[in-house]
Amino acid sequence: MRRIMIAVTLQVSSDQGTEKHEGAGTSGITDQEKELSSSALQAFLAGNYDACLQHLNTLQDINKDDYKITLNTAVAEFCKSNQTTTDNLRQTLNQLKNQVHSVVEEMDGLDDVENSMLYYNQAVILYHLRQYTEAISVGEKLYQFIEPFEEKFAQAVCFLLVDLYLLTYQAEKALHLLAVLEKMISQGNNNSKNGKNESGNNTNKDSSNQKAESGALIEVAKSKIHQYKVRAYIQMKSLKACKREIKSVMNTAGNSAPSLFLKSNFEYLRGNYRKAVKLLNSANIAEHPGFMKTGKKFSGRPMCTLLTNKRYELLYNCGIQLLHIGRPLAAFECLIEAVQVYHSNPRLWLRIAECCIAANKGTSEQETKGLPSKKGIVQSIVGQGYHRKIVLASQSIQNVVYNDGQSSAIPVASMEFAAICLRNALLLLPEDQQEPKQENGSKTSNQLGGNTENSESSEACSNKSHEGDKFIAAPPSSPLKKQELENLRCSILACSAYVALALGDNLMALNHADKLLQQPKLSGSLKFLGHLYAAEALISLDRISDAITHLNPENVTDVSLGISSNEQDQGSDKGENEAMESSGKQTPQCYPSSVTSARTMMLFNLGSAYCLRSEYDKARKCLHQAASLIHPKEIPPEAILLAVYLELQNGNTQLALQIIKRNQLLPSVKTLSDMRKKPVFQPVHSIQPIQMPAFTTVQRK
Repeated sequence: MRRIMIAVTLQVSSDQGTEKHEGAGTSGITDQEKELSSSALQAFLAGNYDACLQHLNTLQDINKDDYKITLNTAVAEFCKSNQTTTDNLRQTLNQLKNQVHSVVEEMDGLDDVENSMLYYNQAVILYHLRQYTEAISVGEKLYQFIEPFEEKFAQAVCFLLVDLYLLTYQAEKALHLLAVLEKMISQGNNNSKNGKNESGNNTNKDSSNQKAESGALIEVAKSKIHQYKVRAYIQMKSLKACKREIKSVMNTAGNSAPSLFLKSNFEYLRGNYRKAVKLLNSANIAEHPGFMKTGKKFSGRPMCTLLTNKRYELLYNCGIQLLHIGRPLAAFECLIEAVQVYHSNPRLWLRIAECCIAANKGTSEQETKGLPSKKGIVQSIVGQGYHRKIVLASQSIQNVVYNDGQSSAIPVASMEFAAICLRNALLLLPEDQQEPKQENGSKTSNQLGGNTENSESSEACSNKSHEGDKFIAAPPSSPLKKQELENLRCSILACSAYVALALGDNLMALNHADKLLQQPKLSGSLKFLGHLYAAEALISLDRISDAITHLNPENVTDVSLGISSNEQDQGSDKGENEAMESSGKQTPQCYPSSVTSARTMMLFNLGSAYCLRSEYDKARKCLHQAASLIHPKEIPPEAILLAVYLELQNGNTQLALQIIKRNQLLPSVKTLSDMRKKPVFQPVHSIQPIQMPAFTTVQRK
């Protein structure tokens, strides 16, 4: 829909340019020039471009200094070639700009309005070349001087700007401009009616034809406005307002492909996935032309097909899908190609880092090896009889050597490259500015997920144009709003801390973990991980006392993800709580599913920290209290190894052997009654189930 409209608009611009050339000659143009100009216009409208070019060449011979004739000639040749000579047209427009010494940034008066058609055609080409920022700058300059423009050309400028705003996710600006367009169309309709009433009887037939033609054009413009409004409200996830506009679209456009696509998108956001698929299937896509073979050069291809190459958008979406289904290496290959085009997207750099982490972390089957089993504790048995010895494993999962001597900058799925990607992501984010909390902040965060229950608060955003200035571009996905930006920063910091720990850079890991814990809006799951990562870094730096502070179970009060299940079910990479999207898998057993499980994990790690300080009694208390909070089969092998170590320190070799043989904390069965009366930390009885986030699947160490 958008490509066809802009292509037609370019033809309209050439018509307007020809008419403008004629109108400018009322004072000093001869009758011959007027006749040639009118003949050229009629031939152009009829599609007879050869005749049009002949008339324009004759005009050029008569008036060689008028650059508008050259402009019209270039547009006519462009249309004659079926819009395949985009490079030539662009080059001609640049030459004409230099000829008239016109720069769009210096356009500050009505004298420069004479060059409006030149600017507009340039903006249309920039649009098709996907240079949206430059096209917007040109279009906004034209919009400042829109009053002297003819109504048809003014509408074309507004529609182009609306399309550009929607492509750059500036929905509020687009809605404001659509309101201006509605007012412009209604005023033009009233003026045309008044003009028809004053006309004489001799022109009744002509006036009736013009009235019918103008009425049809007005209906088409109104239908476009409704469709643009739906797109804007969908971007804002204002479903209540979108529902009203969808009805208008279906009434004006019927069951056309664009209207069915919009309605399908609307039903998708509402969670009606079956209905969305049904609407897509009902759209007769076979009637529409398919994709054309595209190359890197612009010439030789119709300009309207320049936007049909969706290779990198498809690579981006394919990479996200592969990452979520557990194929990180294939996802890495897709995303590393997409980042060559969308290198300014911090979210994309995070996704590439997640691919690297997942590729080096291992599969879910490898993660389940951390469950209690004799194989996870006993490495081997040597000797026989009295000389029989048990060799314990130093770790349940061996450390992986990441650096194999190659440069870290080489794009391979390594932890070193993950660190570079995360550094790029942090640099692309705006500086963290702590702003005072506002009462409407919760509304802003609620409307981001696209929940239908919060559509009323989302709709209110349409009246706040200043909110649109807070967007951070993240093509090809949706831009980042304020709350999404904070969530993304937290996710990047969590990933950075984990990668730094994996690479042995404990100081950098501690720095990232501290920054993570200082974030104003931090989900419970990331706060839990932040304390664990900080404690691990501090222990490696021999700062046991500081690590014990982070391992206090009272630090864990929530392990939820901060987003509702409805938003997770949508599962698109469109700005939900970053790095907290559901991967569609079951929650790994190594990640706590409740506050009690998280505090149990904290107690196990706290016992290890006390053990490093030779405070074995405190370590034993933490160990047994943690074991009393969970089922014996859920005790990790690391905790059993810790119990074996403590018994060996006390000289209880036989008890240590029994613990290994039975794979249980045997003393907990007999002596934990006293421990439960006087726990080191009071357990929490409320359990909050969570759904495992994608990033923790690959980040839990």
